[in-house]
Order: sequence, then C-alpha cells, then structure tokens
Amino acid sequence: MESVTVWKVFVYALFTAIATGLGALPFAVFKKFQRKYLGIANAIAAGLMITASFSLIHEGLAYGMLKTVLGVLIGLAFIMLSHRLLHDHDDIHLGILSGVDARKVLLIIGVMVAHSFAEGVGVGVSFGGGEKFGTFISLAIAVHNIPEGLAVSLVMVPRGVHWIWAALWSIFTSLPQPLMAVPSYLFVEIFKPFLPVGLGFAAGAMLWIAFSELLSDALEDVSSQIVATTITLSVVAMTIFQVLIKH
Repeated sequence: MESVTVWKVFVYALFTAIATGLGALPFAVFKKFQRKYLGIANAIAAGLMITASFSLIHEGLAYGMLKTVLGVLIGLAFIMLSHRLLHDHDDIHLGILSGVDARKVLLIIGVMVAHSFAEGVGVGVSFGGGEKFGTFISLAIAVHNIPEGLAVSLVMVPRGVHWIWAALWSIFTSLPQPLMAVPSYLFVEIFKPFLPVGLGFAAGAMLWIAFSELLSDALEDVSSQIVATTITLSVVAMTIFQVLIKH
C-alpha cells in the first residue's frame, strides 16, 4: 500500500483550493445583471453561506462543543471589529471596486480565507487517519468548495468584476488549505485540538456577513418575499448537495 507523503497531502489540498474557482464558471455565460438580479444574487450567496456555517458548526461539535462555541464567539467579535474598522475608510479600492462595494467584497474574502484555514487543518488531520480517509475528505471538501466559490462570485460579478477575476479571487480564498494541510498532517496532535475553534470561528463570521451584509443588501433591491424564497431554496439546495457528497 502506497504511504502518505507530504507532497501528496499538499497536492490534494491544492486541488481543493483550485476547485473553488469552478464556482465562477456559470458567470462565463451570464455576464450582465440588472439591479434586481444583484439582489437575488446576494440572497443566494446568503443562503449558501448560512448553510455552510451550520455545516461547520455541526462538524466542529464532533470535536468539542465548548471549543466550537468559543470559536463562533471569537469569529463574531472579529468580523464585527473588522467591519467597524473598514467602515471608517471610504477610500478602499479593490480592482474596479471602491467604497462600499470594495469593503463588502473584502469582508467576504476575509471570512472565506479564515474559513479555509480551518478546512486546511481538516485536510491535514484527515490524512493523519490514513490515505484513504484523507483522500475522501479532500474530495468532499473540493466538491463543497465549488458552491463556496459560487457564493464569492455572486458577490463580485454582479458588481462588475469579470468572472475570471472572480474565479481567481475564489481560488485565493482557499489557498490557506494547502498551506495549512501539510503542517497539520505533520503535527496532527498539535493542530487537532484547534480544529473546532477554527470551524466555529469561520461559522460565526460567515453568519454575521450573511445576515448583516448580504441579506440587508438583497432587501434593498428586491421584495422580502423574493429574498425569503431565494434563501429558502438556496438553503435546501445546499443542504441536499452536502448530503449527497457525504454518501
């Protein structure tokens, strides 16, 4: 049986990061957006992030309830502080984006990067349980990363960012996965206790972003009935998707 190597762990984790960019592919076809479609896009992104957040909390609870809850509280405090600091700067620029749009996208990117640190640790820890288990977890995370890339793209493309750049930014948000997978595999006993804190941190930050930023923006562009329907369908679709990749 072929043994697990550091190189193999890195390649699998890098594959999970690249898969995130696939979420931008639908926008290679749908390139123009009216204002109401921006609202629907924000609602879809909110639904995807809410579902992903509860999935992270559920995963973290398997490692420890108190550490997961602590992570959620730290993530909540972190994103609130970050939002307040960014709110004081209206001269923020990110490519063609500036002001409020740039600040919003930066928050999304920051949250997804933090989320990826926890997933990278998860990949490394899983390979500590053997190559077969590590491969399964890596593939599951890679597939799971596609709708996460879609969530990032749903925030960027309707605001004028080209879909290729959205794909690259999506991949960027997942680069911590290969960076964290190798040390987590080499020092699995050190990193494992921090995994539920990291998962909770990402969940807390993502939930705040979904409700405070994406949901409020969606309600400015479309009716509450459309927002509620869109989020409900997004949550159901994402939940079914997560169940299918686990079987």
